[in-house]
Amino acid sequence: MKREKGILIFCLASLLFSRPFNQRASIEGNNDRSYWLSVMRRIADPVFEALSRGQLRSRMPVETMPGLEERRKVTHLEAFGRLMAGMAPWLEMGPDASEEGKIRQRYIELAVKSLANAVDPKSADFMNFTEGSQPLVDAAFLAQALIRAPRQLWGNLDEGTRHHLINALRSTRAIKPPFNNWLLFSAMVEAALLKFDGNWDPMRVDYALKQHEQWYKGDGVYGDGPEFHWDYYNSYVIQPMLVDIIRTLKDAGQASEEQFQRVTARAKRYAAVQERLVSPEGTFPALGRSLAYRFGAFQLLSQMALMHELPEEVQPAQVRCALTAIIRRMAEAPGTFDGNGWLRIGFCGHQSSIGEGYISTGSLYLCTVGLLALGLPADDVFWKSPPADWTSKKIWSGQEVKADHALRN
Repeated sequence: MKREKGILIFCLASLLFSRPFNQRASIEGNNDRSYWLSVMRRIADPVFEALSRGQLRSRMPVETMPGLEERRKVTHLEAFGRLMAGMAPWLEMGPDASEEGKIRQRYIELAVKSLANAVDPKSADFMNFTEGSQPLVDAAFLAQALIRAPRQLWGNLDEGTRHHLINALRSTRAIKPPFNNWLLFSAMVEAALLKFDGNWDPMRVDYALKQHEQWYKGDGVYGDGPEFHWDYYNSYVIQPMLVDIIRTLKDAGQASEEQFQRVTARAKRYAAVQERLVSPEGTFPALGRSLAYRFGAFQLLSQMALMHELPEEVQPAQVRCALTAIIRRMAEAPGTFDGNGWLRIGFCGHQSSIGEGYISTGSLYLCTVGLLALGLPADDVFWKSPPADWTSKKIWSGQEVKADHALRN
């Protein structure tokens, strides 16, 4: 028996290592992709299954800090808009004959049905786009999703849903944003109106862009308003929205290539910093507010990988491996999901104290923006390259690492 078992192990090993090295690496890399996809589906399924049937309000639990039950009025748009912003690049790849392509077709259909229910005033799940100030935030994330997946989202909507959607986005103009990163929420909504309707307000966009140019602090970092904050809002909101807004304007002839390259250069520098923040163990500093967004803190790094705009010294494989380590730690922490698969408040598991006054169950779905790189095809170098150590893992194990330098512009 021992001899037979030994022969079997030898044969399996021979089969694996007889493959070309790059083919073996591709298999290993795509295991990471399969894992990312499983995490995204686990997060998305309760939202889509409920909303596509017009049952989100009746089925989604609402966890929030005691005394803040009014978050129930905004939490559903939070969950949907943020989930869509993260899934959009993957959805935009469209259906195909592969197993993943067939899975994607199902999720495109669910997303379109969900979107129709979210914006139809006659739907049981018609969402709040005007009451309070929070709807502006999550209308902006929904607008960002449309910009990231114009063919599969906007392109698959019927005329009635398009009409409802444009009205819903336009209705958020009644909300006045505070003098900080919220200016970008108004600008993102207007960018989507420019792209899909043509009836946009250039002043709201211009004001947001000019203010953020004034708030640039140097070395790839913007202030959240006039002040600098030690948190992850450069990745949760500021830099991804700047990149997507200016790219949309550029495509419409409303911004220059130079503007786009300037914000992209700053985003690349911030991506380099983010990659260095990942510890050898696959953790990162629990710093600043909104930690309940979990691995959404790495939206910008994932977006730069998606755009093939990583810094020269940061290879795609090391980003994939660093992000996979983080996602595993957070997604698999006990208590992250409730018994029905809904996200629970916390950073690593269920930690209700992490939930600030503006955090509720819907807020948590911003974690999906950390998965933007799923929008890269399975044969992209990001997925098929051999596993690689990220910077902190290299340097703490005594490997050679290039010196880090600030961005000077």
